[in-house]
Amino acid sequence: MTAITTPTDLYRHGLKLLLDKDIPAWVDLWDEVGVLEFPFAPDDWPKRLEGKAAVAGYMRGYPDHIDLHDFPYVEIHRTVAPETIVVEMRGVGRLVKTGGPFDMSYIAVVTVENGLITQYRDYWNPLALQDPATDFAGSNG
Repeated sequence: MTAITTPTDLYRHGLKLLLDKDIPAWVDLWDEVGVLEFPFAPDDWPKRLEGKAAVAGYMRGYPDHIDLHDFPYVEIHRTVAPETIVVEMRGVGRLVKTGGPFDMSYIAVVTVENGLITQYRDYWNPLALQDPATDFAGSNG
């Protein structure tokens, strides 16, 4: 496989891995000391995960809770810092527990250094979930 050399290519590859439900491969895109932040997380959910192991623990059960079907909208903006991108996107699928729809818009600020994610700030709206108890984030904090 050809090495992924740009933050945009790495991010798009990561989206494919999420759709394939290949969480271990998605986690492998992270630097050992990478940080995942959720600035809008409710008080009882994690706001900051430090290190690849913490990200892996948080994401482990993702496919058991959210069955992603598609990212019908993805727009990636480059910044003046070549290692950082801003992503606007929408993910759709279903909530596994209830069978209800999952439709979430996101903005993410992602920094990639040496081919690995070192910083990921995920600006998503937890209030958009009909029943937050069906989401994985609150149970893995």
